[in-house]
Amino acid sequence: MNTSRNNKNPWVLYETEVPHSRICDPACGVSPAEKLSPEHLQLLKNAFTSPKARARIQENRWSGRSGKKRGGNEEQGMKFEEFREVLRTVIGPDIEDTWVERFFSEVDISCTGQVRWQQLCSYLLLEYTERERASIPTAALLHSQPQIRHCSHNKREPTVRVVAVSHPPPLRYISVSKGGQITVWNSSLHILKTFGLAGDPTEEVANTRRFRGWTTDAVYMGNVHKVAIATDCRDLHFVNVSTASVFEDVHLFGFRSVPTALCYWHDVQCPEHSPLLLLGDEKGGVHLMWFLNPSKGLFKSPSKKPNGPHRIFFPDLGEHSTLVSYRHIPSIHQEPINRVMFEPSTNVIMTSSESDTTSVVFLSVTLKREPYIWKMNQGAKCFDYNASLQLMVTGGCDRAVRLWTRFVTTRPVATLLGHHATILDVAIYQPVGQIFSYSRDAELRVWDISTHHCLKTIRLQFPCLQPGRIPEHGNFPFLLLSPPLPEETQPHLVVGCKDYLALLSLAETRRGGGGWLTEGDGGFGPEIQSGTALSCALYNPTLRQVVTGHADSSVSLWDVETGRRGLQILNAHGEDELLCMTLDSSHRRLITGARNGTIKVWNLLNGLNLHKLEPVTNSEVTRLTCLHDNKLLAVGWSQRIAQYDIAAAKDLYVRADMSWKSSGVHKSDILAVCHCSTLGVVATASHDGEVIIWRLETQGPLLHLQREAQAGLCDSVPPVDSLLFLQHRAGNRKLRNRGVLVSSQAGCLSFWSVTGQTHTYGQFYAPEQPGVRVLSLSSDQPKNTILVSGDTAGWLQIWDISHYALDIQHETVCERPTLLHCWKAHKRGLVSVEVLEVADRLFVLTASADGSAGLWTKDGAHVGSFGREVMWNITDAATYRTETQDNLREDADEERRTESDSVKGRTLDLSSSQTSQEKCSPQASAAAQQRTHHGNQKIMCWGCSAMVRLQFLHADYGKDNERGGL
Repeated sequence: MNTSRNNKNPWVLYETEVPHSRICDPACGVSPAEKLSPEHLQLLKNAFTSPKARARIQENRWSGRSGKKRGGNEEQGMKFEEFREVLRTVIGPDIEDTWVERFFSEVDISCTGQVRWQQLCSYLLLEYTERERASIPTAALLHSQPQIRHCSHNKREPTVRVVAVSHPPPLRYISVSKGGQITVWNSSLHILKTFGLAGDPTEEVANTRRFRGWTTDAVYMGNVHKVAIATDCRDLHFVNVSTASVFEDVHLFGFRSVPTALCYWHDVQCPEHSPLLLLGDEKGGVHLMWFLNPSKGLFKSPSKKPNGPHRIFFPDLGEHSTLVSYRHIPSIHQEPINRVMFEPSTNVIMTSSESDTTSVVFLSVTLKREPYIWKMNQGAKCFDYNASLQLMVTGGCDRAVRLWTRFVTTRPVATLLGHHATILDVAIYQPVGQIFSYSRDAELRVWDISTHHCLKTIRLQFPCLQPGRIPEHGNFPFLLLSPPLPEETQPHLVVGCKDYLALLSLAETRRGGGGWLTEGDGGFGPEIQSGTALSCALYNPTLRQVVTGHADSSVSLWDVETGRRGLQILNAHGEDELLCMTLDSSHRRLITGARNGTIKVWNLLNGLNLHKLEPVTNSEVTRLTCLHDNKLLAVGWSQRIAQYDIAAAKDLYVRADMSWKSSGVHKSDILAVCHCSTLGVVATASHDGEVIIWRLETQGPLLHLQREAQAGLCDSVPPVDSLLFLQHRAGNRKLRNRGVLVSSQAGCLSFWSVTGQTHTYGQFYAPEQPGVRVLSLSSDQPKNTILVSGDTAGWLQIWDISHYALDIQHETVCERPTLLHCWKAHKRGLVSVEVLEVADRLFVLTASADGSAGLWTKDGAHVGSFGREVMWNITDAATYRTETQDNLREDADEERRTESDSVKGRTLDLSSSQTSQEKCSPQASAAAQQRTHHGNQKIMCWGCSAMVRLQFLHADYGKDNERGGL
């Protein structure tokens, strides 16, 4: 087991996750934080900390009536009435009482009845921080680490350039190595074929011509389906890629200088326009070649078919004047050109070099206008230009990314700092308004164009990287494919490093970073996303809300009286599955646990993340329970009990307290936990079927309980799925020695005494079909007269337990309590059931792995399903959706008939007189399945599965926060 405390940074799981976002129903009104200006904050601070200001407010309130005035230098808390008067004085007398009540409740999260200035600062700072984060988009990269492939045919030489070839479909990539090796890849970066450039035929030895130079650049000529490759041998190789067989058909040699950068343009809309090939050279000049009739060929065909590619001597290019027009513009730069681009709408050539005086030059092809020249210290190593944005981005040896406008050469719009090595390539990704930059140390950064924020930094883990060494790169590491693209092709970025390629998938549209979203921002709607399984649900009696937790790491809060959603938290734990949740003792905070071991505390009134709890392991948290003093207990695959003090926590990060004597007690993963405050005990249950009772006072084990496996029916005891303390019995002196704890194992419900000498007080098999497990249990509070069970087949059962398990039951007798009601509630397993009381009536909340959550009367009438367009009035039975219940009953009848046919007429009698052989059948026992371990991963084989305001608050609050906190 990998313990997070062994890591140098136990909070790394939080730092690397996808940020959460909050979506609020617009009917909730304006957030309190939105109404407060910096001037309001200053007045509020004076009211809280200045005795004179508070005295004036109290005088206004009591209109001169005598009363004891507060004084002294100590900060005083404000009760609601005084807080309301302060806000009326600060904001205005027309402020609504409901808004003030909401504001007061959101700040007084601990329900002390008063708020202090430090509490207000903490709340506002957290709110403003999350709103600022919401304004920053998420990086376009969809995955933190890309697919990485090795160019084995490069012979350890770097890849100079990668081009994308879409004709003939499907999409292919062609990479060119420094040594002239050409590799063809499919869209998944698997090698299809490879071959090498041909060398000088005068050097032919033994019928082989070996290429002996270095390639400098390559470009795809889309309309003629060729790849042009430049080399330091002062030549161009034209490789035909129009068919499955890739071959070199033209070799243009004898340039006066080495071509160092290539660019090709052709008019897709008007193919009759002559395409243009541009070559930047080592002497700072640009060569332009217009192909006048590309449909007939780039050059004149030879009189006789050559043995190998058609070789053309550059000084003889005039002989091909009917097909190609050539022009040379010399000495644009004083250094070799490293990038060349062409802007067809303005006929402008754009080039860059590492020259201080001519770093980037925008030059008209006609030379009739003065060029635009950008000057930068150490020049530009790379640049990119976007015509629609009128934006140029440069990078170079000074490790800065600069943003420039089209017509201003003297000063950049922004200078983005953060790279630690020379920047090799930059690319503008217009669909999401972001910039990619890549440095020599294999660091990729994503920048937002509008805010200039660095959205993400990734150190690409190429296998060729070695500590202390800078890897060798080609001249052009980037290949960015952005819309428009061929069908079924997603935007992506290919990055080269030495003889490796990395492919990163990109988002097509701009994504929000998190924080508070409204209806227009987040598309707030009532529906639960189709196919999203629920993992847990609970009822909050104080706020009269139903909270549902989803496997996609989202949390939804619903009004129990109408079924309307008021708040939703997306990516609560990033992309990790949310598994469990519980409420604190004030019912104002929600605690959630995830599969990766992270635990978070949320403000249920506004969705703010109040605390992040230290992960004990990087494996799943299965259950949470909060004690009466807001001590949180967390259990899971760590096989230990971790405790967190969320009552005293003032920091964002809360350390785990491992003082419980739980190490080595459970021999298997803990799957359930429940506490009984009256008896001062906590019960935990594990995968191996063991239930352990712990004394809260000593934090040590008190009692071990375990059902024995039926002889010959299965090899091991099935896991315990759920635990439930009957609190009424535990608080009654006459009943506390009876069956006060209910456990569920493979569908068998066991009643245990945890204080008497005899511990087994009854057990029976609950589901209607054999081989089904009961995942969730609940009972009415405070009387405990009924027990509700939900199983993996989607059935819900209500039992009369008012007189059950009060006498010792013989182990061989599995007497069942009276079954009051039974119905098929959902199509798949019930992951959570809860009895709740609303408007003096009992209802049952159900949540299922099929993605639906429902509300029922205790008699089986369907009130409605959360997330549907049709709402309800819980006090009006006429609004209940009885037709859904009828449909479920029909499904249930069909299942009964299917089950009956499969067992050839054998049925299970639901009467309470069944024997243990009938109810605890071999089929039921066979439901116990084993768990498989694969290294550290365990596969569960059973069951269903605002900046000014920020600065103001930072200055006033930050000094009291040791870790930066809220």
